[in-house]
Amino acid sequence: MSARNQSVSVRPVTGKADLKTFIRVTEQIYRDDPNWVQPLMVERLDALSPDKNPFFNHAEVTMWLAERGGRPVGRISAQIDDLAQDSWGPKLAHFGLFEAEDAEVAAALVATVEDWARSRGMTRLQGPWSLSANMEVGLLVDGFDTPPAVMMPHGRPGYDGWLKELGFAKAKDLFAYELDITGEAHDRTKRIVAAAKRNSRIHMREIDMKRFDQELAVVLDIFNDAWGENWGYVPMTEAEMKHAAAALKPVVKPHRTMICEYDGEPVAFMLTIPDINHKIRDLNGRLFPFGIVKLLARMLSRKEDRMRVPLMGVRKSFQRKPAGAAMALWMIEVSRRNVVDRGAYFGELSWILEDNDGMNKILVDIGCRVYKTYRVYEKPLAG
Repeated sequence: MSARNQSVSVRPVTGKADLKTFIRVTEQIYRDDPNWVQPLMVERLDALSPDKNPFFNHAEVTMWLAERGGRPVGRISAQIDDLAQDSWGPKLAHFGLFEAEDAEVAAALVATVEDWARSRGMTRLQGPWSLSANMEVGLLVDGFDTPPAVMMPHGRPGYDGWLKELGFAKAKDLFAYELDITGEAHDRTKRIVAAAKRNSRIHMREIDMKRFDQELAVVLDIFNDAWGENWGYVPMTEAEMKHAAAALKPVVKPHRTMICEYDGEPVAFMLTIPDINHKIRDLNGRLFPFGIVKLLARMLSRKEDRMRVPLMGVRKSFQRKPAGAAMALWMIEVSRRNVVDRGAYFGELSWILEDNDGMNKILVDIGCRVYKTYRVYEKPLAG
């Protein structure tokens, strides 16, 4: 009997060895995809281990491996997040980290998650959230011809159809924008930025790395206020922010981390980081024995290349005001010039909800183009 004709079995992940297998499933799924970037094992273990990631403090999470003939052929997770229940209604379960070799594997994985969710009284299943809105979100449905940026998912073209066949429908699309940051700012952008500079009530500054913990608290406060009413958003806890900050601190630099104040009150921020995926593509997820030497050499270089804006926020009270748009454009423009001066040539700004009209307009106005689309799906769970 060929491997493809053997039945699919699904079992829960138990222990570190299983978790490593779960992470390495993507090595096989994307073995023929030149755009796949295998994440670093050390980073994935940190993100997916209950004793390391504080997300697990407020969520029940189970992960499963799909196997055919003893060979891993897929994976999936299911989450019930207490904070999501509070924000988006009770009886909502999420799935994430979805990968499958074929439609049969996908069906077996989804059925397992649905049974798990129903057994806990859930009536809706939504995803992919891997594991939450503050990590990787969505399924890639357009933009397969380029590699994923750091902390963004990849995918296979067949996944969208498989999920629809299993009863899922689109809940929301998310956009990733690309920008040739080497070009000159548009005249309109220059005028708005100049007006922001002249406004004595607005002050922009770089993050103070000597006061990193205090600055982190400022960013968390702005972030939760700015994103609080966005679809799907779940507040980031202080522990989660500290966990994320510890991972990001080595790549946070003052020249591309901006905070705007209005009448002395911090009201906006923007973080730009190197696209680490661009630097690890040839490491196949492994730092040892030689990968760490290569990565350190690339990270210690003062020259920058591809960048991503993963976090940006303007307090709600400024989001529909000219001053809010002006601060956003000013932070983008200053960060753009600072990284271009150090050799950068490409920027990704992601992710943006499809119906976030204000931010989508700002990005289009400065010359950005949607180059990847991610989708979140939802399905009602029958009793």
